[in-house]
Amino acid sequence: MKPPGTLRRLASLLLLAWAFGFLWFALLLPRPADGQRADGVVVLTGGEGRIPRGLAILARGEAREMLVAGVDREVKPGEFAAEYKVAPETMACCVTLGYQSVDTRSNALEAARWIAERKARTVRLVTTDWHMRRAALDMSRAMPKGTVIIEDAIPSRPRFKILFLEYHKLLARWASGLVGW
Repeated sequence: MKPPGTLRRLASLLLLAWAFGFLWFALLLPRPADGQRADGVVVLTGGEGRIPRGLAILARGEAREMLVAGVDREVKPGEFAAEYKVAPETMACCVTLGYQSVDTRSNALEAARWIAERKARTVRLVTTDWHMRRAALDMSRAMPKGTVIIEDAIPSRPRFKILFLEYHKLLARWASGLVGW
């Protein structure tokens, strides 16, 4: 059995690591990846500005195709095109609506299948800044070997509660990787 002082020091060290980790997470949010080219762009639904960002990447020629992962099954391609003012030829050639995923982990699996089908080597991941680290972690675990993920975060002003919850989700996802996905 360890002496009580050793347990206190260990608990203090863990608390400090948690606190510094949270500060890093909250204060140094990922940034946009302006101008970086990729074979494809994967946009995760659920946050303001994500889909317009992905469409802008396509329009600038910074990616050839786009997957929107986690689209509600009720959304039809025509409705999507009308909502975001996407030309029919762009929808036909370059935009895939993914209906199979419902959360970040299944977004990554859906994206991995899409990337493998297209033999893409590089992909820009578009999501909100506070969500990027966990999304990128899940994507990196699911992607075909050798795929480069370019993190393209949408800047936001998240509330403390969002940061607190997302930090703990990231820690849980990281820990789950230590024991298997």
